[in-house]
Amino acid sequence: MAATGAGSPRRLVQYVVVRSDLVHKLSWPLGAVITQACHAATAAIHLHYGDADTQRYLAELDSMHKVVLGAPDEAALTSLSESLTQAGVAHKLWIEQPENIPTCLALKPCPKETVQPLLRTFKLFK
Repeated sequence: MAATGAGSPRRLVQYVVVRSDLVHKLSWPLGAVITQACHAATAAIHLHYGDADTQRYLAELDSMHKVVLGAPDEAALTSLSESLTQAGVAHKLWIEQPENIPTCLALKPCPKETVQPLLRTFKLFK
């Protein structure tokens, strides 16, 4: 990926954070967990559809960039959601219904450098 020069638009990324314990400890099927991530990503884009970064992200349809990170458990995921809310970072915490289980969250598309410090403790989902 080419470096972004001065004056050029920043690369947008949509972060999705998924509870890894759903697969590794609670034995959810991988497909079900992927579905949760899809729900959260779609919901975050829908909720922030009018946002300028979201519109630019959607305009670059063939070069969308997503990063999927793993949260170790429900407590880590809900704590991250609270931290993002306090920092003013728009996101959607997906709560699977009717079970009422927080499964993942997705940020609205945004420049990587603006949110990476809040996500640095989370590793790529495996």
